[in-house]
Amino acid sequence: MTNKLSDKDKKDWQDFLNSSEKLDSKDVDQTIKSKILERSIDLHGYTLDDANKEISNFIENCYLDRVKKINVITGKGMRSKNLDNPYQSTDLSILKHSVPEYIKSNPELMKKIIKIDFDSVNSPSKGSFEIFLKTIR
Repeated sequence: MTNKLSDKDKKDWQDFLNSSEKLDSKDVDQTIKSKILERSIDLHGYTLDDANKEISNFIENCYLDRVKKINVITGKGMRSKNLDNPYQSTDLSILKHSVPEYIKSNPELMKKIIKIDFDSVNSPSKGSFEIFLKTIR
């Protein structure tokens, strides 16, 4: 292997250094692509109102960012203090059930959604569910 650079290579390198041309980072492109496909949100500890506001904003932003799938972590509701109150619904007072119902009852959000995974919502062993978003046309 030779250590000498041709005059043409030296000139090309000097031209590049003097130009304002920028090279795109391959690493950045891969990171952006992976973010676009799927995002997660953790709603542990949120009140019902705050969780509904947060998920609404999150869905809107993901839709605009062309995200395909959202993983919503709510927890199973096993430690919810609402279970001790006989005057509250044991299902809809727990984020696991109330957040998907809120989304389903919001026509503006549902315009952006292909499917909500209600099998996961109804499963006692799962503390998360997925939302599949439409693409912007």
